[in-house]
This record gives sequence, C-alpha cells and structure tokens, in this order.
Amino acid sequence: MTRQESFKRRIRERMATTGERYTAARRALLTKSTGAGDGGPSAPPTRIWVSEPEMSDETLVARTGRGHDEWADIIEAWASETGGDHSDHTAVAAYLHESFDELDGWWAQAVTVGYERITGLRLPYQRADGSFACSKSRTVAVDAEVLRKMLLSDEHRADLFPGQSTELRSKPTTKALRIAIGPEDAVAVFGIDDVGGGRSKISVQHERLPSCDSVEQWKFYWSDWFDAIAGSADASKPGDPGD
Repeated sequence: MTRQESFKRRIRERMATTGERYTAARRALLTKSTGAGDGGPSAPPTRIWVSEPEMSDETLVARTGRGHDEWADIIEAWASETGGDHSDHTAVAAYLHESFDELDGWWAQAVTVGYERITGLRLPYQRADGSFACSKSRTVAVDAEVLRKMLLSDEHRADLFPGQSTELRSKPTTKALRIAIGPEDAVAVFGIDDVGGGRSKISVQHERLPSCDSVEQWKFYWSDWFDAIAGSADASKPGDPGD
C-alpha cells in the first residue's frame, strides 16, 4: 500500500471512529503527523499525500521527467525564495510554464493540480474555483431522444427526479443539457449518446457542489438514479408469452 493510500485509509478509519467529516479528520491526522502543538518536529520526515492526484506518478515521470514529490519541492522552493504564493493556482501554473521547457500550458496545469491534491490545497473532487464536482455514466436500454425530451419537460423531470426541485439552465437545442438540481447553484450536465439497439450512454457531471461530503451524497444519488432508470426500462419490456 502506498503512503497516500495508507493516509486515506487512516482518514476513513478516524471518520468511522469519531464521526468527524472528511476535512476535520484529515486536518486532525495532519496535525498529529507534523507534531504541531506538541513540541514535535515542524514537518514530517516524508511528504504525506493528503489525497491521490488524478494523474499517476508513473505517468507524470514519463512525460515530465519528475514525479509529484519532486515537482512539489520545486514549487515550494520557488515560493520560499521569491515570496510567491504556492496556493495561487494561476501563479504556480504560470511559473512552471515559464520556467520549464518540458511543460506546456496543459502540463503546467496538470502539475499544479497534482500539487494541490497531494498537499491538501485542493481536496478530492474539488475544482479550481473551490467548488466540487462528481460524475457518473452508464449505458442503459433507454431511447436517447425520449430521455432528452423528458429532461426538457418540467412535468417529466418531476417524474425523473421525484422529490427534487429542478430547472432547465440551457437552451433546448444544446447537446449537453444543464439542469439545476440539488444544493444552491449546483448544476447537473447531461450527455446522452445513442449507441444503437434502443440503448443510450448517459453521463452526468454534477457541478458546483459545496463540499466533499456533498459529493459523496450525490454520488450515491446518481447511482440510485441510474438503477431506477434501468429498472424502469426493464419493467417496460413486454414479457415472454405465457407470463
């Protein structure tokens, strides 16, 4: 088990024991590991990854010649030597892009996001603007055009999302439909692709969620929603003769 996987497991174990939320449990373990407040050392002997970056260390080394830890050391040395703000996403990405020929704009962004993830500046599922997002997708036996029309209809959305208040936030002709659902300002972006045979690949990107805890809640919601959609499609199929 890698250091970052072990640390994440310890966070979950503390959450189960204390009832704390993810951020509180993470903060408590980080404080303990650094010895802050107990006369211990000011930093852990090895860098602890607060959360797993989206890009693997192997991929980053293969493309840039350095792994996440080495890039983190470079970023923090720059901040220490120049007074730069290592928590300023734009400033860090600009420094990397301007200072390292091996990093184009996209890879400078990728290294910056990786740094933010492993240091806790950006939590899992968190975007640069501070909000959170989650996504789910599944291929189900639903006609793409029928589902799209239901999403566009206020009446049918009430059937698709019982108990939820929804509002269409995009033009009806837009390929990806944006629908307000859930916490204030949260929007679900729906992609629907016909894959033939009366089946559709449905993807949902739920954006502007307020917290990591909210992400976990809505990940379960969308899993259940897909199950319900698939179940409805199965129930609508005619039975075999004699059923």
